[in-house]
Amino acid sequence: MALWIVRHAKPLIASGVCYGALDVAADTQHTLLVAHALAQALPLNCNVWVSPLRRCMQLADALSDIRPELNTQTDTRLREMDFGTWEGVAWDAIPLAAMQAWTDDFGAHRFGGVESANQVLARVTDLWDAARQHPDAPQVWITHAGVARAVRLLSQGFRSVSSASQWPKDAPSYGEWWRIDI
Repeated sequence: MALWIVRHAKPLIASGVCYGALDVAADTQHTLLVAHALAQALPLNCNVWVSPLRRCMQLADALSDIRPELNTQTDTRLREMDFGTWEGVAWDAIPLAAMQAWTDDFGAHRFGGVESANQVLARVTDLWDAARQHPDAPQVWITHAGVARAVRLLSQGFRSVSSASQWPKDAPSYGEWWRIDI
């Protein structure tokens, strides 16, 4: 089964700001360009699952305007990691001790007090396992970099992480995608 991991278009937020669950919009023109490219690339009969955050919903709406036959549904398991108290704060303004606590216990530490990397991985695993039970149609996930990194781990057989070095550095750039066979 083909799984398309699509990252939303460029968000309208200053560079260097910590955001995950922060519900920011994406650039409208970039969203439209991505939707047109994606509409041409996707095969017929795709199921499209979308993070409920606005930047992903914008892309799903634009894609649906072009390809109305696509079956689109939101799924909270595709939302980005929630950085809690650090949402909307410049990365360089976050205390070094907070960053160190996160990297010291990367898998279990709830950076910002809300969600750990392993909690993100667990919710993405739940959707991954559900997707693998329905290999009859390609699936498209319109989501975020953190979810894409979790998918990368799952495709390599990992179901948890213990250190920051295990968390993949690569993710699709804004408005780009990966196609993975699962």
